[in-house]
Amino acid sequence: MSKEPETLRYLTAQELFAALPEIAEDMTARPARDEGVMVFARALLDSPTPEEAVTFAAQMFRRRVAIWWGHECLRHVHDLLGPEDHAMMEAVAAWVARPDEGARAALLDRALAEPVRGPGIWLALGTGWAGASLTPPETPPVRPPRFLAGRGVNAAVLAALARVDQPRRHGTLRNFLSMAQDLAAPDLA
Repeated sequence: MSKEPETLRYLTAQELFAALPEIAEDMTARPARDEGVMVFARALLDSPTPEEAVTFAAQMFRRRVAIWWGHECLRHVHDLLGPEDHAMMEAVAAWVARPDEGARAALLDRALAEPVRGPGIWLALGTGWAGASLTPPETPPVRPPRFLAGRGVNAAVLAALARVDQPRRHGTLRNFLSMAQDLAAPDLA
């Protein structure tokens, strides 16, 4: 009997597409039958749209791990981010280290109030969408769709990648996917 994955939602890309059909709205590539998630993600790097590797990686992890991966991607290009991005990243890192519904809800409110949606704000939105409810604690809960946190992480990482100079962009994208590989390693051993 196989164990439950620690960091990944599923071990094959096809299982992930079946469980989260919204991924098909966000990317054109489709996995082969029984193709492992990292095999598929690496293949995306050499596809006509290599940025789809980010889109897929943002969804392949469990939500908290996806948020940490997004944080680390943004940290990798920290010099391209503004003070508001850094402030949001700090709050996201605190939530990943110690998940708390009150802090998550406050972070969501804070991110929604920002007039400009830079990478750090998108990451904070993804974090806000990773909780038990989209509504304030004093109101009836509304569960976020399972794909929503990943979409926030995807927007954060792609927005950060867009700030990288073109000659360095593909190398940066490869570094992002290498970080994803490291986070997925416990499930791929």
